[in-house]
This record gives sequence, structure tokens and C-alpha cells, in this order.
Amino acid sequence: MDGGGTPRTPEDVFRDFRARRAGMIKALTTDVEKFYQQCDPEKENLCLYGLPNETWEVNLPAEEVPPELPEPALGINFARDGMEEKDWLSLVAVHSDAWLLAVAFYFGARFGFDKESRKRLFVMINNLPTIYEVVTGTAKKQTKEKTPKNSSKSNKSGTKPPQQPEPNSRGSKMPPPKDEDDSGGEEDEEEDDHENTLCGSCGDNYGQDEFWICCDACETWFHGKCVKITPAKAEHIKHYKCPNCSGSSKRARA
Repeated sequence: MDGGGTPRTPEDVFRDFRARRAGMIKALTTDVEKFYQQCDPEKENLCLYGLPNETWEVNLPAEEVPPELPEPALGINFARDGMEEKDWLSLVAVHSDAWLLAVAFYFGARFGFDKESRKRLFVMINNLPTIYEVVTGTAKKQTKEKTPKNSSKSNKSGTKPPQQPEPNSRGSKMPPPKDEDDSGGEEDEEEDDHENTLCGSCGDNYGQDEFWICCDACETWFHGKCVKITPAKAEHIKHYKCPNCSGSSKRARA
């Protein structure tokens, strides 16, 4: 994004925010092995950047002062080996959330947003879980608390649910869709629950037209595209482990 040309809207800034956020979530979840290796404490002060194309990079801070955009937390690599990995990732996540807000409202000031535009931007941002909530699993816990007791996680069929879901079945890899035979009130309630289901990789909400898969170890849902699993591939997976759980196992054995 740049400051010239056509006036920017809160929706433009929010799209930029969401893309950068998706990239940083990937670094701290699905790409955590690669991120961990790049944050070598022997290197200089490094920063984690989320990019507008939903990717991320670990790099040195900008040399110019003041920089074109606010800078992320400096030196995230120095604490890598001095903390538990989950604590270190949580700390990076908190600073990443702060940086994303700084960038979004920097654009808001640069593009001359008025009070209502700033409020609209904040509301859109606040409707998404923070990176910290995604990385620590807080967002998943909040979603579970909202799930009705009669909602069964074992029903993992696709957008067209079976008439009789099989109990304790982990064969299908989709989040539980709404029951088309339910009454209107229950249908609305369940639809709200599905919308609160969050991808453990990008943090986005459940979409009925998207393929999802659940980790058998941590019970976190993921978009198939985020973890590079297709419906056809999922059919041959008896026990799926997400990149996070697989990575932790590898480091534990190392």
C-alpha cells in the first residue's frame, strides 16, 4: 500500500491488516520449524514481518529513520534459546499483534481517516482473534465454550452432512456443519458456532464451501489449503497430526 493516488478506505487497510496477520500466523504455526531456524540467536537483531501477500519474512530492520512503516519488535531471535518454545512463540505473537495495530492505524493517519472511519477499522480488526489467541489456542477454547453440549465433534462430514452421523468417527475431516433437519432456532445457533470455528493456521473463520481437517493430537481445525491437505489425501490419513504437533515431536526426539 502507498499513500498516493486514490484515497484509501478502512476496508482497504483492513485487507492489508488481514493479509499481514495471515502471514505472521503461518510463521508461528504451520511454518514454525522454518521460523524457528531463521531466528538464530547468533545473528543480528531480527524482526518478524507480515507481508501484504499473506507471507512472512525474518529480516533486519529498515535502515532509514524514520522508516516507511512502523517497525516490528527488534531482536526476537535473542530470546529463542532462553525460553520454553511455546513461551517464546507467545511473546513474539503479542508483539506481532501490537505491530499489526500500529501499521493499520499508521495507514489510518496517513490516509486521513476521520473518527467514524477509525472506529469502523477497529471494529473489523477486533472481530478477528489476535495472533496471540490463535498461537496459544485461546481462540479455540473460546469457540469450544460457545459450542452447545449436543454439538458432536465426531461428526466431521462436509457441506452435505450424513443423515445419521457415526459416533466417534474420525474418518471424515470437515468441521461439523449445521443440521439441515434442525428447527430454525437451533439452526441459527449452530451456524453461529460454525462461524466461530477458527483455522489454527490462518485464524480465519469456518466456511461451508472450504475443506477442513482436524488434528488428532491437539484437536485443532485447519483449512486443508493451509496445511496442504486435499480431500483425496485426507481419505488415506488414519491419524492426522498438524505441522505444530509433528514439529514438536521431531524436536522432542532430537
